[in-house]
Amino acid sequence: MSVRMKSIHLFEFSDDYKMGLKDYSGLYKNGIPLKEFLENKNYETDIKSGRTPSKFRVDYWGGDYDFITLADVDTDLYMLNPDAEEKITDVAIEECGNMVLVPKGSLLISNAMTVGLAFIVDRDVYINQNVFWVKLDETKVNKKYLLWYFNCVIKDLFDKVFSSKYLSKKELSRIRIPEIDKKKQDEIVKRLLTYEDQIIKLKKTLKNETAVIDTVFGEKFEFDYETFETLKKNNSYCLMQSMFSNNQDMRFSVKYHRPAGRFVMQQLRKMSDLSIKHFLSEPIELGASISTKDYNEHGEYVYISMATIKKWRFDSETAALVDMSYSSKNGNKSVKKYDIIMARSGEGTIGKVALIEEDLKGIFADFTMRIRLEDYNPYFAYYYFRTSYFQYLVEIYKKGLGNNTNIFPTVIKDLPIPNISLKEQEIIVSKIKKNMDQQFIIRKQIDSVRNKILKQIC
Repeated sequence: MSVRMKSIHLFEFSDDYKMGLKDYSGLYKNGIPLKEFLENKNYETDIKSGRTPSKFRVDYWGGDYDFITLADVDTDLYMLNPDAEEKITDVAIEECGNMVLVPKGSLLISNAMTVGLAFIVDRDVYINQNVFWVKLDETKVNKKYLLWYFNCVIKDLFDKVFSSKYLSKKELSRIRIPEIDKKKQDEIVKRLLTYEDQIIKLKKTLKNETAVIDTVFGEKFEFDYETFETLKKNNSYCLMQSMFSNNQDMRFSVKYHRPAGRFVMQQLRKMSDLSIKHFLSEPIELGASISTKDYNEHGEYVYISMATIKKWRFDSETAALVDMSYSSKNGNKSVKKYDIIMARSGEGTIGKVALIEEDLKGIFADFTMRIRLEDYNPYFAYYYFRTSYFQYLVEIYKKGLGNNTNIFPTVIKDLPIPNISLKEQEIIVSKIKKNMDQQFIIRKQIDSVRNKILKQIC
């Protein structure tokens, strides 16, 4: 048996070192602290975070000003997508007062969720509290070099040690950057531009997985995505007194009353008059809660949490193992081949699904649900749950406030699902898989170019 030792010196305490069992030293050793490259070498003034206007105020949202979240970041080139998912109004800017407007060309670094993700904005944007605007002295550091170093090196270190944690300004300022002079950084970035051009060309031929799935389902069921996208931009609604007796949803946020939701339901009901409940082999099951004492690196069962399915498939590498006593006690929360696990909580995760494609010893988490179907192709169901239409239904039917939103089996089981033969389902699955394979080849080519960038950075 080997034992890993970790030494801590008293003088480190003032630097806010983490006292947990994970090793954070890789972030703070070798090189020059980021603080030395800040505009005024003062992390309190040179690193700024934003804020989010109230989601309860309808008049704050749907305006003309880009409000950036991490969902707006192209993670191949680390720049903003052309269209921001959220926009705010003049009213929000005026009444909130301390909104942070970041100028074009600024470097932003995530301080939450995908901690360490860095990107440069190509236009003036407003930011939320989950990103830092880092003001640099660009006579000392090349901003593009810093961007790639964070994404290729630092972000991976964060992935290993910063689970479900916010990064402070001070912690960010202490992260060390290689001691490479500005002239050398400029030369490296000049070489990187060639690789960036290669990625841009490859991306023009690449479709994201949702687009592939939507295209195939749209062709089969004649989904009208153009009208859907138009209706999604409609941010007004009205409630009549006659609706009150019909248990009308009285929440004031526009998203719960968008006509796009009614349109999607109409399109799906035209496709099928059956719901998910008609194809269940057993009732949809909620997962098991867990405490820290239940984890055991020598356990036989993996714990399938929301984090392990956030990429639309089960990621066994990020899954923790649980104690045998815990897995025995929660045998009814186990999974088997072709189960579908759906996240039922958390903004950015709610509604995401993963298909268990092999025999697996696993217990699914409290904030997920297990869907078992019979006489239905599990791959077809999995792809259907990933369509923009189904995901939009999750968006408008979820309950809760802020990041504490939930959707429950009682809602999911009554949502519509296509009622076509198993043979037709298989044809659609084959089309999607074929297109996915083509995208996978392009993705591998992009990864190959990114590896060349990594070699230049390191």
